[in-house]
Amino acid sequence: MSDLELLRRFEPVVRFTQGEHFFPMDVDRYVSECSLWEACPDEPPERLVPETQLTLAKLAEPRPAPHGAVHYLRFVEALTPFEAARFVAKQRRAFKRSRGRLARVGLTSRIIDALFSITLILRGRVPGGTAAAAHDVYQRLQEKDERYVYYGRAVRQGGFVCLQYWFFYCMNDWRSSFYGVNDHESDWEQIIVYLSEDLAPQWVAYASHDFTGDDLRRRWDDPELRREGDHPIIFAGAGSHASYFSSGEYMHEVALPFSGPLTRFVRAAQKFWRGTLRQGEAEEENEKEKPRASGVLVVPFVDYARGDGLKIGPGGDKSWEARLLPDTHDRSPDHPQAWTHHYRGLWGLFARDPIAGENAPAGPKYNRDGSVRRSWFDPLGWAGLDKVTPPSDLSAAIAERCEAIRKREAESQTQVAEKMTQLRALGLEAEATLAAPHFKPHHAEHLKQITELSESIEALRKRTAVDHALLEALEMYSARVNSGERLPARSHIKTAHHPSTEETEQLGRLAEAWAALSVGLLILGFIIMLIAAPRFWLNGLVSLVAVISFLEALFRREAKEMIQRGVVGLSLLAAAVLIYEFALPLLVLGIIALGVFIIVENVRELTG
Repeated sequence: MSDLELLRRFEPVVRFTQGEHFFPMDVDRYVSECSLWEACPDEPPERLVPETQLTLAKLAEPRPAPHGAVHYLRFVEALTPFEAARFVAKQRRAFKRSRGRLARVGLTSRIIDALFSITLILRGRVPGGTAAAAHDVYQRLQEKDERYVYYGRAVRQGGFVCLQYWFFYCMNDWRSSFYGVNDHESDWEQIIVYLSEDLAPQWVAYASHDFTGDDLRRRWDDPELRREGDHPIIFAGAGSHASYFSSGEYMHEVALPFSGPLTRFVRAAQKFWRGTLRQGEAEEENEKEKPRASGVLVVPFVDYARGDGLKIGPGGDKSWEARLLPDTHDRSPDHPQAWTHHYRGLWGLFARDPIAGENAPAGPKYNRDGSVRRSWFDPLGWAGLDKVTPPSDLSAAIAERCEAIRKREAESQTQVAEKMTQLRALGLEAEATLAAPHFKPHHAEHLKQITELSESIEALRKRTAVDHALLEALEMYSARVNSGERLPARSHIKTAHHPSTEETEQLGRLAEAWAALSVGLLILGFIIMLIAAPRFWLNGLVSLVAVISFLEALFRREAKEMIQRGVVGLSLLAAAVLIYEFALPLLVLGIIALGVFIIVENVRELTG
């Protein structure tokens, strides 16, 4: 079976959200609409090839450039504010935003969200109206020649056949159309289907935001993975195009980069609060898979992967056109997709964003800095499969490992016997020289050798004991494998991203209104307080924060927990004040109590 036939056999089904504007397309038509630019540090960008004159062949041509230079494409110019507003109005009619993005997080996160919005003005970003312009061009291209394309290749590595699927979008409009983190021209998304050498599907890995390694993949029999026959189903995020295994709305919390020390402090305090003070609820077993917030100062976003829109793939509304990417070693400029190897630049606008979120991505093979993606040269390691033995080789691998451990165990026992002989000889010599004063200078050396040899024997015996237990575990595992039993399908997952629950999504309108108004009310209240009573601004600020925090707890149905935390916190504060104010009397009382305790214990021992 050829690589293209393999890709076709397992090609995915992608389900989009109602209101999505951009779908996977071919790069040919996109590039024909683009201009090619070069940006050097501290210099204005230079246009190398004007729009309508660029082809894939020209894109793949070598272009020497100084260090720090960035080559990038420019797809569209932003529309006027009026045209952009018309696009936004049309988009809002097509897409129904669920209530509760800001209400799903606390007051602190909403303040950080407001600050994050302000930073978009200060740092490089995609101009407003770019998504609208891109949509107009995309619609024109689709009306002329409607296509839905993926790019793919088959990589044979480590006993697996890795079917890599790449989807190209002309625009990521997550921020401007769906209230997400960023916008950028063009978007490349990927998934990989892993087959055993007999072409039986074993695993699937979906690229999704910041998830890495084991958390990217699901086993073929995992109930979370939905399939239509041999075709895995992807639920694509609206605008972001991130891939999910289940439909729903996914909450993302992006941590600010400088919040690390504060995050560590807060987590230590939470550990003390739960572990030492026994406050709050212990973590349940089913909570361990849930993603942990990446920081304290986080910005909340929702990725809508509802799957209620267009469905592309087998059994869907539209069908795929497959295109084969060149092999790693096929660098021929005559290959239809030679740009894969030869163009290292960005596939859209270089916005000069210092955190890169608004910069366009590079192609399937390269990162934004021109280095090769790990998923390209190491598709197994990218999804944490480099440590996993293919099922067809598992029994033989276990038997081979057992034999190696038995051999090491036998070698250890031989070494122990030899070292025991040496140790006893040294012991005899040490005993014999105890009554010989002239051996005093050598006696200490004997004792040192005895200690070192004894520690070496202890280490060997410890390793033998561990090897014996490991051998037993491997033999039991071999028996389970031979009987057809497998590890739980989700045993490898550390953090799984689940969609928001219905309870979280169905927040009341009052709570939603409070979430939208709370930050503004806090700022206005602080300004009014500064004008009305500037001398008492600190007391007023504390009171204002306390009142708003209590109202926040009421709306989130957490007033009881807040009161409990407040009582415990005030108790700790009162204890600290008492200790500070009466430090000397408390120290004297403590010393007296210690003395009495020692006397009582000693008298009890004498009379016992």
